[in-house]
Amino acid sequence: MDIKHLLEGKIPKSALEYCVSLHQDSPFHFKLSKSRSSKLGDFRYDPRTHSLQVTVNADLNPYQFLITYVHEVAHRYVFNPKIRVRPHGIEWKTQFQKLMLPLLNLDVFPDDILRVLAKHMKNPKASTAADPKLVEVLSRYSKENSASQMTLRQLEINAVFEFRGRQYKKIQEKRTRALCQELQTEKRYLIPMIIPIK
Repeated sequence: MDIKHLLEGKIPKSALEYCVSLHQDSPFHFKLSKSRSSKLGDFRYDPRTHSLQVTVNADLNPYQFLITYVHEVAHRYVFNPKIRVRPHGIEWKTQFQKLMLPLLNLDVFPDDILRVLAKHMKNPKASTAADPKLVEVLSRYSKENSASQMTLRQLEINAVFEFRGRQYKKIQEKRTRALCQELQTEKRYLIPMIIPIK
């Protein structure tokens, strides 16, 4: 299946041709992934086959999907097997900003997302999860969103929550993850703060 068919219905229609053109300019294998709580997408290079692959979680809302897609494509654009660059260093940031610029308009994003996203893009983070305002505004457009749903980031330290049928206590916040202790086993885990919890 070609990339246009994979992207159709996953991103805003107004962004489709542009996203296809990014693939044409710097080709890569594109794959829709099942939901991953640890990441929304990724870029990989296989040195054995010299293949380049971008994946994006298939369950994201169209705006989150689009931002994640361009984020990962920016990694593809700056990738050079002969030159090592920091994963989210200045080269990636500059490329991500350049690739997102044509999309920062009301034809692609609703006004509430556009305002927050434009600020985020002035100095983009390694993950949208590191920007609580962006996480909050994007979550409004998720199918599973409800008034009662919240993310781990919104919880206070020492609050107890349920995730995947187990109970945890939030102990400490890192950059994009929280150190949490499972109540039953007392084992500690780093859990992404973008995840929805009960």
